[in-house]
Amino acid sequence: MTVDHAQPAGAGGAPVDVSQIPVVILCGGQGTRIREASEKLPKPMIEIGEKPIVWHIMKTYYEHGFRNFVLCLGYKSDVIKSYFLDRRRLSADVVLRPGAEPEFVGGEEIEEDWTITLVETGLDAGTGGRVKLVSKYLDAPWFMLTYGDGIGDIDISAEVQHAVRMDKMACVTGVHPASRYGEMHVDDKGEMVTEFNEKPTLATGWVSGGFFMMKREFVDRYLADIDEEDMLEKKPLQQVSRDGELAVYEHEGFWMGMDTFRDWKELNGLWDADKAPWKIWKG
Repeated sequence: MTVDHAQPAGAGGAPVDVSQIPVVILCGGQGTRIREASEKLPKPMIEIGEKPIVWHIMKTYYEHGFRNFVLCLGYKSDVIKSYFLDRRRLSADVVLRPGAEPEFVGGEEIEEDWTITLVETGLDAGTGGRVKLVSKYLDAPWFMLTYGDGIGDIDISAEVQHAVRMDKMACVTGVHPASRYGEMHVDDKGEMVTEFNEKPTLATGWVSGGFFMMKREFVDRYLADIDEEDMLEKKPLQQVSRDGELAVYEHEGFWMGMDTFRDWKELNGLWDADKAPWKIWKG
């Protein structure tokens, strides 16, 4: 996939400066179903290749021109903070000399000129409560929202164009999930398999891919009365849908949630084979 770095057009053809749109990433969950990959890390910090999945998600947005990220922290927030605070130092060689400050040699070059706001939103907050808690950092007419465990080759620039054109309170990416089972086509007699597909894409329906674009007004209208432990996916999104204010951007390409150890292995297999569809950047 080649990214068009031109700014997406908004209403009336005016460009939308996505560098000013905050990208909220929900990073507070524990990831209890993927403990085989790591028992000591919060789920967004579980690695694909040598980088946390949250970095892959941020890098995808970055390639589409986004520069402002707001991470909602909860479980093991210190691990996420340490990664971004010490990203270069932790990858460098360290020389310790008596009476001298540590010397860091080499280390990862930080290429991204992004702004990251790391917000403590508590251990027990729900997804809706976490968005409400970071609302003071949402200082633009729109904001993006996604989860810290889902990845895909989403054309985010096209979604921005679509959301602005639809002019609804919120827009969500719809995806076709892949089956966890092999799909068989059987002949009319029910005796012979005529076709077998491993992990086919279920094209019969749509599910939420978790990549949202929302108006800032959404927070004030749909989150003002919820409690911190409330989930975004319940009353807020159900109500905005009933109000006819939830648009969908249909994505036919790759999308995958990293929910289990099996998912983690598959995503790493794609990365190691240099076949990761979401890798739209060079290097």
